[in-house]
Amino acid sequence: MPENAKNLSGTRKVNRGPSAGPENRRALIAAAREVFAADGLQAPFNAVAKKAGVGQGSLYRHFPDRIALAVAVFDENLDQLEAAVAAPDATLNDLLDDVIEQALVSTAFIDLIWTNVNDERVAHIGARLNALVEKLLAREHAAGRIGEHVETADVLLAISMLADVLARSEADERHAMAERARTMFRNAFAPR
Repeated sequence: MPENAKNLSGTRKVNRGPSAGPENRRALIAAAREVFAADGLQAPFNAVAKKAGVGQGSLYRHFPDRIALAVAVFDENLDQLEAAVAAPDATLNDLLDDVIEQALVSTAFIDLIWTNVNDERVAHIGARLNALVEKLLAREHAAGRIGEHVETADVLLAISMLADVLARSEADERHAMAERARTMFRNAFAPR
């Protein structure tokens, strides 16, 4: 948009150049969460730019396709999970609760990530999640809050099954489904 162009409200929109990049990126990720949560992956890609209040050029500079955008959303989710798990009193139940809350609003992205698991841009997501679960599981075992029979692979399988089920459930059924999963996981992972 030329520097003297007017936006929908009739005011001039000033091009701030490269300095707006990080802010635009954050706005695009937040907008993507909303747009795809409401309309699924079939939502027009340019709806994300519109919701974020940036031009399509900015969208494609940051995220050339839906996979790149989904990876950015998951990276942000993992940043939040890592920060939560870093708290010394964080438990596996806390992690599962956080994963469920993220899955409830990221269902469209979950499907996109699973169908593109071999894409090199997606590979690091699994490694980050694995490291996060390993760290938390060691703490849980040491505190006796989780059974010694529970391995990292068990927790990762539970998380992936839950995310997949939530992604494929009707929106109005997801909270009840998540609650059943919480109960099931707590029972399966309890010390014996």
